[in-house]
Amino acid sequence: MSHDFADATAIAAAVRSQTIRAEAVTQAALARIAAQDPLLNSFTAVLAEQALDQARVIDQQITRGEDPGALAGVPFAVKNLFDIAGLTTLAGSKINQENPPAAQDATAVAKLRQAGAVLVGALNMDEYAYGFVTENSHYGACHNPHDLGCVTGGSSGGSAAAVAAGLLPLTLGSDTNGSIRVPAAFCGIFGLKPTYGRLSRAGAYLFSGSLDHVGPFARSVRDLALSFDLMQGADPRDPICTARPAEACLPQLAQGLEGLRIAVADGYFAQRGQPAVFAAVEQAAAALGASRRVTLPAAGLARAAAYIITASEGSNLHLARVKTRPQDFDPATRDRFIAGALIPAAWYLQAQRFRRWYRDQIREVFQQVDLILAPTTPCVAPLIGQQTMQLDGIEMLVRPNLGLYTQPLSFIGLPVVSVPIQQPGSLPLGVQIIAAPYQEALVLRAAAYLEQAGIVAAPVARPA
Repeated sequence: MSHDFADATAIAAAVRSQTIRAEAVTQAALARIAAQDPLLNSFTAVLAEQALDQARVIDQQITRGEDPGALAGVPFAVKNLFDIAGLTTLAGSKINQENPPAAQDATAVAKLRQAGAVLVGALNMDEYAYGFVTENSHYGACHNPHDLGCVTGGSSGGSAAAVAAGLLPLTLGSDTNGSIRVPAAFCGIFGLKPTYGRLSRAGAYLFSGSLDHVGPFARSVRDLALSFDLMQGADPRDPICTARPAEACLPQLAQGLEGLRIAVADGYFAQRGQPAVFAAVEQAAAALGASRRVTLPAAGLARAAAYIITASEGSNLHLARVKTRPQDFDPATRDRFIAGALIPAAWYLQAQRFRRWYRDQIREVFQQVDLILAPTTPCVAPLIGQQTMQLDGIEMLVRPNLGLYTQPLSFIGLPVVSVPIQQPGSLPLGVQIIAAPYQEALVLRAAAYLEQAGIVAAPVARPA
């Protein structure tokens, strides 16, 4: 069997059956990283010896007849805001370099390792997760493997690029306002933002506590569902991660769509995008039999309120360092934190009151439908360094507007999967599949249906 296969489920099956050794899989992944990542800049740390040691332990377990776990020998990496035991958690910053190494793995990292996955490194991101492009001033820009001159999206850009380029089959990222879904769309892979609080954030460096989620990237829905299933479960280290019972999504992927009410979001979600963006949504809608339209009321206000909450909570976390060490921040991040510190408390409180109202309104929408489709981004990946773009004939700033369609959804913690639409002769796009809270199984079922139908796919992109 070739070492250069992309499917985590296939790797685990081959390792468990001793068709291939976990050590060989890990060596192959490390070789791909060494050969290709100088072009991508997706990694900030490669843990070669640690990974090989873990792979050898897995091979020994199999030789003894022991079960190493559902992800036996699968190489993975994580956004560098997740704690990795023995490694300093950078969170994309220069300042955090001075912190001591983490004493233990983040919960999500530990759960994947317990399932036999082999951790090979930490991945590039926007500083303190505040951005949509992964043009990090400290560690360099991450390059899109579909076009090295373009951004990967952010803030989990390294996580998406590594999967898209075939370096690894599985990575972890975080999503506050779209930081999983935007890079998934730009890099042409699958990305899952679960329900708020569904996966533990313990050991993940927070940005905006009332908005932060963690979730996986993969090149197949099956891998996405498997990794999500393995990370579920209440965690006493994270009070937001509730005791809601885990629900295995992987066995439900083949159930199909019978009886599901699927709609396309109109109004706000049908404006200010490139024509190809809306064409991608219609392509997915036709395949899913989604003929109805629904309006998510006040989505624009939800985005504005999300900005207020994000900026306020983020600046509160970092203000002391901004005051004493402004020169050690990325200037764009520093300025956003300063602006956030100037937001009146009354605005923040009103944004939270609006949030409760908006959650109730969307709950009513989900009385009428089970799934909603919307674009992931308003455009394909912009060029690295690009400052403005034209949308609906209006010149708009790139960085703040890449989350145009993602922010109103993460604002109230809905589960969303971004599925990749590959465009011949052009860069990939993403379509969001959205459900009511705790309905991850539904969004993954719809994604699996589209994948089986050949509408969405995540082929390996070869950087040139």
